[in-house]
Amino acid sequence: MTLGSEHQRTSSVARRELVSWALYDFANSGYTTVIMTTIYSAYFVGVIAVSTQDISPGMPTLLWSIAIGLANFVVMIAGPVVGVLADHQARKKVFLFISSVGCVISTALLAVVGPGEVLLSMLLLTLSAIMFSQGENLIAAFLPELVPKEKMGRLSGYGWCVGYLGGLLTLGCCLWIINWGQQQGMADTDIIPITILLTAAIFALTATPTFLWLRERAIAETKDEQFSYFRTSFNRLGHTFKQATHFKDLFRFLLALAVYQSGVSTVIVVAAIYAQEAMGFSQQELIILIMVVNVTAAVGALICGHLQDKIGSVPTLAITLVLWIVAIMIAYFATEPTHMWMAGNLIGAAMGSSQSVSRALVSKFTPAGRSGEFLGLWGVVIRFSAIVGPLSYGIVNFLTQGNHRQALLSTLMFFIVGLLLLVRVDESRGKIAAKEYS
Repeated sequence: MTLGSEHQRTSSVARRELVSWALYDFANSGYTTVIMTTIYSAYFVGVIAVSTQDISPGMPTLLWSIAIGLANFVVMIAGPVVGVLADHQARKKVFLFISSVGCVISTALLAVVGPGEVLLSMLLLTLSAIMFSQGENLIAAFLPELVPKEKMGRLSGYGWCVGYLGGLLTLGCCLWIINWGQQQGMADTDIIPITILLTAAIFALTATPTFLWLRERAIAETKDEQFSYFRTSFNRLGHTFKQATHFKDLFRFLLALAVYQSGVSTVIVVAAIYAQEAMGFSQQELIILIMVVNVTAAVGALICGHLQDKIGSVPTLAITLVLWIVAIMIAYFATEPTHMWMAGNLIGAAMGSSQSVSRALVSKFTPAGRSGEFLGLWGVVIRFSAIVGPLSYGIVNFLTQGNHRQALLSTLMFFIVGLLLLVRVDESRGKIAAKEYS
């Protein structure tokens, strides 16, 4: 496909459709914020799995990281297959709907899990995380169809910005419910299930415009009798890896991404646990902190969405990784709540920016017509990082008898090494390689 035909294809996209694409980030961010980052992660460690502390003080955190790691392992294996199915059958939207419904239902079912039901909680958590992550891969695969490459950074930034606003809305509603419940004398085991059901409901409601207005532009291919989606998916990835010399900067970036995203993934799933266990934050303090972080994350994603279109994605990403390093160091040495507020706001600005820029940069390095394959590869790397990062934190925490500060050092190293690897990526050369292959 030529650059001209790509521009003609993307220029016909209506504003309503762009908004509906971004609204999916709004919808699923409530799941990330409430289940993964704030309320349910702390509830799992402090209530659901607290009895496992008899084995080791670090056992609840380790079990949490195992469930997250297992979910991401499944997505890492299944992601490429779904990517081929979506490309070959031109059914990204159908698979996105299936994954969204699956995430909503499994999330809602977490509300019926009580203290001590650790295995059931881990099972439902794993299932919901699988469905969420698969949906994340699929919505990203629409990006190259909606705008030309020079505008991908901006749209990706808008998506992340809207997403953090969605997380903020959901978390704000949950905070109101928690405060109301405590005023009524209700226990956490009665209040938290309500917040979980609310999170699932907001996801279902706000994702609806995506399925009403977002169009499937891909054209289905003819399938012969010898065609195997599983074999083809990994053959495509194998073919992509064999072309590493042509897509040199894509693979250099994916290596850097695999490292620093391990740190990002860790912070997402243990931030509330660290603040609760290491700094003694209450549930309300945790929620307010994460709400403020969501605001700074939205602002960061919006600013960097424009910044990367002006100075480039790689320099913008380098700036965010420096912010990550400073924030983690502040959190490590924190002795007062004020220090955690400083670290949290830096993390917010860095998180929204780094994830937005990463998604856009992979899209820039993607040849026309292979978005499902290349974004599927991006998804594999993201999922691999989401296994390595949280598990490394959980294992270090377990081996140090629940020392969260020591576990945080492993997270810091991911960002330092990732920054060193990123400086080897040539953005201009990577875009030329994608254009030459198109």
